[in-house]
Amino acid sequence: MTITHKHIDEIFEYDGSQINPSWAFQEFGIYGSSIITWIGPVNITPDNLKDFADVGLEIKSNYMVNFICEFFDQQPTNMRIAYLRQRLLVMIFREILTEYGVITTREGDDIFVDNRKLSISIASVSLSSAKIHFALNLEDKGTPDDVKTIGLYDIQVDNKPVFNENNLTELINTTVDRFIDELETIEKDISKTKVLG
Repeated sequence: MTITHKHIDEIFEYDGSQINPSWAFQEFGIYGSSIITWIGPVNITPDNLKDFADVGLEIKSNYMVNFICEFFDQQPTNMRIAYLRQRLLVMIFREILTEYGVITTREGDDIFVDNRKLSISIASVSLSSAKIHFALNLEDKGTPDDVKTIGLYDIQVDNKPVFNENNLTELINTTVDRFIDELETIEKDISKTKVLG
């Protein structure tokens, strides 16, 4: 499976519509499986909510790193595989944070630092593709009043900030590269594994 990664420098809002099928092709002309990353606010409108548990809740933040992943390799599409890939992406990101010295906890697909919520995520499928939205607060601003949140720029190790504008792109690229590598390695392992008779 070939996966194309494109980082968009333009700041724009994630409102939930980007989880719709073939968004990367419609907006950027990217064919096939892809990961689109960008920085921007999140404000998911009620008509774009995909998780029944989120109905009636505010999902918003002033400043987030957004990942939109779309996969066309499973036909028909498979919700379970979509969620397994989502959890894989979340765990890869946690692993990277650990390498920076950041201690995290995880509840399902949510990452917490100091008991404050760092991330949001959803997986979904259409007739043609599976999609994942994964996003990380950059600052603890504009988030719902009833949720304790933290941003990447708020995290400190030994009383020093860990992330800033200078290393954010590296963090994004490392995450995407490792995620793609894991998915490609799985495909290779499948192709070389002897099936039991």
